[in-house]
Amino acid sequence: MSEENDPAADQPATPINPGRAELGEPLPREQWSKPWAQLKFVSFQPAIFPRMLGEVSRDARPGDLVSVYDKFGHRVGTGLFNPRAKMPLRVVVHSSAPIGEEYFEMAIRRAVALRKDMFQLDAQTDAWRVLNSDGDGISGLTIDRYADTLYCDVYSLGIFQRLPKWLPLLHELLGTKHVRVHVDHDLGSLEGIKPSQMKELTASAPDKVRIKEGGVKYEVDFTEGHKTGFFCDQRDNRRRFGSLVKGLRVLDLCSYTGGFSINAILGGASEVTAVDLDEDVITQGRRNANLNQISPNKLKWVHADAFAYARQMQKNGEQFDAVMCDPPKFVMTREPAGAAEGLRKYSDLNQIAASLVKSGGLLVTCSCSGLVSLETFEECVIKGAHRLDRRLQFFDRTGPGVDHPVYSNCLESRYLKVLWARVV
Repeated sequence: MSEENDPAADQPATPINPGRAELGEPLPREQWSKPWAQLKFVSFQPAIFPRMLGEVSRDARPGDLVSVYDKFGHRVGTGLFNPRAKMPLRVVVHSSAPIGEEYFEMAIRRAVALRKDMFQLDAQTDAWRVLNSDGDGISGLTIDRYADTLYCDVYSLGIFQRLPKWLPLLHELLGTKHVRVHVDHDLGSLEGIKPSQMKELTASAPDKVRIKEGGVKYEVDFTEGHKTGFFCDQRDNRRRFGSLVKGLRVLDLCSYTGGFSINAILGGASEVTAVDLDEDVITQGRRNANLNQISPNKLKWVHADAFAYARQMQKNGEQFDAVMCDPPKFVMTREPAGAAEGLRKYSDLNQIAASLVKSGGLLVTCSCSGLVSLETFEECVIKGAHRLDRRLQFFDRTGPGVDHPVYSNCLESRYLKVLWARVV
């Protein structure tokens, strides 16, 4: 299961120093554009945590767009400020030039044009990511389009204050009609966000919509499941998995609402067993299977813990031609003990999964833990397979689709990692 969260909040900052050749002479503080915030360290990161933030002008209010100066007095950017937040400054533009509110309309138009004009996603699906937070230069906001409804995940007070002004433009560019706004309860309390202020804007939003992804139909239920119950980021991986399993017997661990399972059946798999611990998402998965006229004889749903079920299959001597693992996020914290426990889970799950793959069969395994690098995840998977005295023949490493771009100064937002291998 992919985790579409606020990448900046979930990531350690990578120190990337901006070039200083074009910054010119520093200005005395009395000439700085107000409101302003000063950095303690030279940084090209969008996420500025308290330890990195120096003085802030007294007129800077929560949610304000502020001028950002480095420790030497050079103007280096513009950002959204909130002293209450875990991340008090989100730099949206790194530039010595003054930037105003007009920047956001430009960034929205640029983001939509990338998806519609360059990638032509409308020809493939009516469900795709419209804005990818830092990856589109609007830190603290992700928007997914599901047919005629926009689903907005808000992580910043400054974004929340401005979103009502941006929605008419988004609807105009996308041809959408409705909006749902999600704010995590704890984060909202910390930021000072009151979701009740959005009730009028979201009143018309439906509880469910139907979408198409290629030739596959899904029902998206906004009232059930994790986030929307459907993740756009796995679109290309779902399609590819389906293309590789024709005639094969497939096990889908942590199947969620059945994206990989349904693509496998439509791709010609002989049978698929889909396993998930959440009974509600299995119910949704069955509805998705029915939408695609998939026979219950070909797609079997199992309500069980993936670890327990896989171990039972191991004891029973069961093996499959292909196994898919797309678990929820196992590493939730940078705290050493918690991180180590999450990595152990990745290793253990992949060890059991690899044991259920026939020799020469396919293992596809995912991690949506933003705090785990691709290399670290790969090490966990390899460790699990080598404990079985088996080897993995990797043939690809993929991530989310093109509608999840990443800026070069925020590479940490590459959260989704997918490994493709034959087990030998």
